Amino acid sequence: MDAARLRRDADIAAVWSDGMKIQHSMFALRGRPNGLGVIRVAVAAPRSLGRAVARNRSRRRLREAFRGAIRDLARGPGCDLVIVARPQIASAAFGDIREAASGALAALSRRVSAT
Repeated sequence: MDAARLRRDADIAAVWSDGMKIQHSMFALRGRPNGLGVIRVAVAAPRSLGRAVARNRSRRRLREAFRGAIRDLARGPGCDLVIVARPQIASAAFGDIREAASGALAALSRRVSAT
């Protein structure tokens, strides 16, 4: 399953207000089923992470880690994800980020399937 970009402000706001929360030291994740059969992802990095270079690097690392984790998921219902980077992402090893992304997506899929 591939991931698409979640771009519309209304869609992002809906996920942020109604989505299920997964907290991690490197990111905050909110997810909500979308009924489209595709996973759409929005990644944000607040200014508290530093200057533009640091924020962009954090976004790229998160996007790539979640892209790999989504590819490893079994085919299932689509959902919208909003991921917000936290300061620990800057010093984390990429392998740790991928592992955290996989764990967060697995936890989210368990919670979605339970409802």
